Amino acid sequence: MSTPLRSPHRPPLRPPVRSRPESARRSPRRPSLAGSALAALLTTAAVCAGDAAARVFPYGHRHRSVNDLGNQFVPFHAHLWDLLHGRARGGLLLNWQSGYGTSFLPDFGTYLASPFAPLVALFPRQDIDLAVYVVTVSKTAAAAAAMAWLLRTQARGPWWAAGLLGASYALCGWSVIEAAYNPMWLDGLIAFPMLCLTGEWALRGRRFTAAVLVAAVCWTANFYTAYMATLGAALVLLVRVVLTRAGVRERLSAVGRGAATTLLGIAVSAPVLVPLFLSSRQAYPGWSRQFRPVPWADLFARLLPGTYSFSSPALFVGTGTLLLVAALPFHRGVPLRSRLWWTGSAAAVLLSFQWTPTHLAWHVFATPNGSPYRQTFVLAGIAVIAAWAALAGGLPGPRALAAGAGVLGAAALAASGSPLATDWGLALFCGGLALAAGAWWLLRPALAAPVSPGRASSPEQASSPERASSPERASSPERRRLAGPAVAVLAAVLAGQAAATTAFGHRGKLGGLDDYPSWGRAHTARAAALAGAEGWPAYRTDPSRPALSGNDPLLLGGEGGAYYSSHTPDVFTRTMAALGAGWTSRGRNVQSIDNPVTDALFAVGARLQPDGTVARPETLPLVTLRPPGPAPAYGESPFANQELLLGARVYEDPVAPGVCRAGTEAFLWAPEYNANARLADGPAFRLGGNPPRNRAALQPLGPSHGASSALVFEAPAPPRWTLSCLDRGRLGAAVAGLRARAAESVRMGAAGVSATLPAGSEGTAVLAAPAIAGWTCNGRPAEDRLGLVAVPVAAGTTDVSCTFRPPGLLPGTAAAAAALLLVAGLALWRRRQRTRPSH
Repeated sequence: MSTPLRSPHRPPLRPPVRSRPESARRSPRRPSLAGSALAALLTTAAVCAGDAAARVFPYGHRHRSVNDLGNQFVPFHAHLWDLLHGRARGGLLLNWQSGYGTSFLPDFGTYLASPFAPLVALFPRQDIDLAVYVVTVSKTAAAAAAMAWLLRTQARGPWWAAGLLGASYALCGWSVIEAAYNPMWLDGLIAFPMLCLTGEWALRGRRFTAAVLVAAVCWTANFYTAYMATLGAALVLLVRVVLTRAGVRERLSAVGRGAATTLLGIAVSAPVLVPLFLSSRQAYPGWSRQFRPVPWADLFARLLPGTYSFSSPALFVGTGTLLLVAALPFHRGVPLRSRLWWTGSAAAVLLSFQWTPTHLAWHVFATPNGSPYRQTFVLAGIAVIAAWAALAGGLPGPRALAAGAGVLGAAALAASGSPLATDWGLALFCGGLALAAGAWWLLRPALAAPVSPGRASSPEQASSPERASSPERASSPERRRLAGPAVAVLAAVLAGQAAATTAFGHRGKLGGLDDYPSWGRAHTARAAALAGAEGWPAYRTDPSRPALSGNDPLLLGGEGGAYYSSHTPDVFTRTMAALGAGWTSRGRNVQSIDNPVTDALFAVGARLQPDGTVARPETLPLVTLRPPGPAPAYGESPFANQELLLGARVYEDPVAPGVCRAGTEAFLWAPEYNANARLADGPAFRLGGNPPRNRAALQPLGPSHGASSALVFEAPAPPRWTLSCLDRGRLGAAVAGLRARAAESVRMGAAGVSATLPAGSEGTAVLAAPAIAGWTCNGRPAEDRLGLVAVPVAAGTTDVSCTFRPPGLLPGTAAAAAALLLVAGLALWRRRQRTRPSH
């Protein structure tokens, strides 16, 4: 058989290749790690330099733990350390250490679900402040690296440019000023570029399963900022779709893939999210405020380095980045549609900050308590992406750079009328602008060609003229040799401005917010005393007051009544307030009650004293039995309420106004009083009432000696106050009576409790824990007796078993399982589609 001749001009025959849709074409080559590494290193150096300049922990004597960082986040990370090392009371579902027993999964999802949080386990427990600082810096560096990776995924470009812009994003004013002491917000800083990356995968029809998992991790780490990051990433995806895809079908397919991966990722995180949302609804109401946009002068002032305000958006992202963004509308090397869309997106997001409906949309339709511009990091991210788009056509020319500098100069002029602007902040801005403009000009030879030559990232870029032959692009060896120093100048400007902003932010926070000491000798001494007095589950050990933080039981140890969280249950706050507890943060930071009656009721057998000693009050087991009868209800007096819960009269009225009978102990209830009070022959005690933010606790004043122990207010007497006198003999008899019919044995588990009652028990078994939703006892939902978990006990019942499961855990788990099955099914189907032979 003869072999057929082949034309010398015809290419050799090849097996047929299945065509792939445009959306499934391969993306530009995988970005190198160099840009991400540069971004992370520059970010770390700038943050640490700013902290060192401010001489805050761990570089100096000043406290770093301001506001909720020291009051909430450090103690919660300490509790995570205990969980990871097997030393915690309770488990992932139930926390026995705070609030006399409260749900932990919502707190875990709010404060500790970040993949970075377990790093604290690598440090000694006494270095918990340092551990949280390392976690904070690591998150900031990770956000910089993620942004640099995203930029080079969107379009090719110099790794050093991506590194500089990635660092600029992570060092934005919002990050170094606000999120630095709210470390869980930094998960949102990471989530924005990661969710934008899943958008890139959706754009190309790739990595569906990975995109779902990324979305799940982002939403689990911190749902609040992940929600904002998702809105921003959706906007970025829409712009990318419009600029890079033609045809309604192809655009809708990309958007649909992005939406599907995000929704499935959220569903996978449902075992944490659903209990968290339900817990938020059951929490004590926080502070609600009316949104008012800031003056435009203040808004422009926050573009400057070295500004601080708790109630305006920290817009600073580095003048090198701002110059590229401002020059973008005038940069003719970038297609007009790209200029309009990216500039318009940044402007639209900025304007959304100042309009109430869009402000509410950013914050899940509720104005937050303090810091009303928590979405600012999204604008920083979009600005950085717009700056990268400006580099897509080569660096802006002299006219575009001059126009951009003029725009920023006008913004600085407008900012000069704001009280937030400082002279040295304006000097840093103007000096940095001049240096950045010069550096970008010197770098024009290094960026002479478009970012993605021959591989346009949009239909418009495919037809845009190459300007490599332009005289401006002709470069001399001398100018190319200046590229390295120019990059160093840009890095120095960014790092210097960010470090200055970090240091200035510390000054503002320390001057206007509460601060809490890092772990020191006082912490060590208290923790040792609590550990030495430990007797759980026979009794509780309470760190008491004065407290070092709002969550001393988590930070120091014990099983106390203090608790501060966004999820502080409404039933707990109201119950403790009825019994005389004080609070701060408008009821979400409940303090321990230093009172022998409540100590007995909540099984507190050891209470730490201010001098470091441990008091041993009379106490009851954690499970007691109350006689049958109608359900009682609290009244106005905390003294009467304590007696109602105890079931006996133990207080008596003063024998004369402000004078207790000799031999009794005086207790003052003045919840609105904010000054010292004392017995005439005793020491003074500070009451911290300041309604509605703070409520003063029921205060023990000491033993009364009769007329010589008259009550003395060192400021004008409050409008509402009561002095009552405790008879210790009556209290001892009441405790003995309850102990006689209390549980014979109590066994505490990570998510429940079981007890054995005496034979012949009948009535209501009461667990000394707040009746939060989720308790089930003896196969039925637990009841509520005066705010505590209660179980009806029929005649002949001797065993009580209660388990706790956060509401929403089972539905959330079911949703996650269904989502994972769907993802697995889709992944299998896509794999078969790729391997199916063509016909």
